[in-house]
Amino acid sequence: MLVALLLPGSEPEHPHPLAELLALATTAGARVVGHLLQRAGKINPACYIGRGKAEQLAREAQANDADVIIFDNDLSPAQIRELERITDCKVVDRSELILDIFATRARTHQARLQVERAQLEYTAPRLRGMWTHLERIAGVGGATQAGSVGGIGTRGPGERQIEIDRRLVQNRLTALRRELTRIDRRKLREVRSRGECFTVSIVGYTNSGKSTLMNALTGAHVKVEDKLFATLDTRTRQWALGQGISSLLSDTVGFVRDLPHHLIASFRATLEEAINADLLLHVADVSNPAVERQIKAVERVLDELGCADKPTVLLLNKTDALDDPSMLQVLRASRPEAIPVSAKTGEGLHLLIEDVLGRVRAQRVCAEVLIDCDDGAALSALHRDAQVIEQRVADSRLHVKVAIAPANLDRLSEMYTGMQIVRRG
Repeated sequence: MLVALLLPGSEPEHPHPLAELLALATTAGARVVGHLLQRAGKINPACYIGRGKAEQLAREAQANDADVIIFDNDLSPAQIRELERITDCKVVDRSELILDIFATRARTHQARLQVERAQLEYTAPRLRGMWTHLERIAGVGGATQAGSVGGIGTRGPGERQIEIDRRLVQNRLTALRRELTRIDRRKLREVRSRGECFTVSIVGYTNSGKSTLMNALTGAHVKVEDKLFATLDTRTRQWALGQGISSLLSDTVGFVRDLPHHLIASFRATLEEAINADLLLHVADVSNPAVERQIKAVERVLDELGCADKPTVLLLNKTDALDDPSMLQVLRASRPEAIPVSAKTGEGLHLLIEDVLGRVRAQRVCAEVLIDCDDGAALSALHRDAQVIEQRVADSRLHVKVAIAPANLDRLSEMYTGMQIVRRG
């Protein structure tokens, strides 16, 4: 059963308020048998939805033979406990559902550790609720002040179990943080070592077509699925822009509305590709009725990562799937800098390449270098890392005019001692 509480000001832009939760639940492997919506002015502190709605939910869950109730909201441990008591079903909130999906999608060692850390940080404050029935066991003190909390040396087994669980969770979290810090340092070194290359990172709402775009631009053969969070691990490929210019293109994990903060923290190293990129390609699914809200959700996460001011190109993807072309016109009116594309058919990708080429050229300087005619390695490096404008032989040396990133020019002149810079800028 899917449930959502709609508060004032939180009305979804999608015509079906539970559409995204349905997609999340289906991705997690659930079979949805019913749903319940409530519009209210405030949250019920005891069970989030109203008491009457909670009892109605219990009746509908029983009638539909449901064993799990999924909320499109984040619940407190006490609210989950009360709802499970009323409905006699397992209750899962939005954050726990997303964490479960991430757990099934994690493939690499790093992704598994990141998801486990996020799950434990989510679970830690909820351990108390699992053992409340045992905490009521009092010690021999009876009604005395000491006895009311179990008495010295006579506390209930439930409380001891809670302490054991908490200690195990904290010990495991400490070990995970230590291991992830080690991996993060290596990842940061790897990302920042690309400083001499123009780096582009694809970001966007989950299932907006990021992996399809990656394949269309680089031929990377990244697995594409019509599922939420199909990609958790960052992939980086060389993107040949033409005219002897290339960049590094990275595909990142998809975002979603109300992405749990534990996940953002855990996947920060994975998202370093976006944090350190020279340019972000923000992919939006223009065929989705909630595209405007999805764009804003991605912008909020980027702001949280400190990327709000980073150069960004908004790509209005899936134009081939549009039933109503006026939707695209409305979006372009409010965001005239956006580029409409179809990663599936290739439509509009030439406009994207031209835009990125212009940005790469803007970061390059013109230079003239001299190299020995028989220094094939230096000439090959110039053709690889720069745009060769002209090359000629004079005075038994090769004169090469190039457009090149300043960092690349310095690196090559240090690497090849026979290379001489005669003009720069």
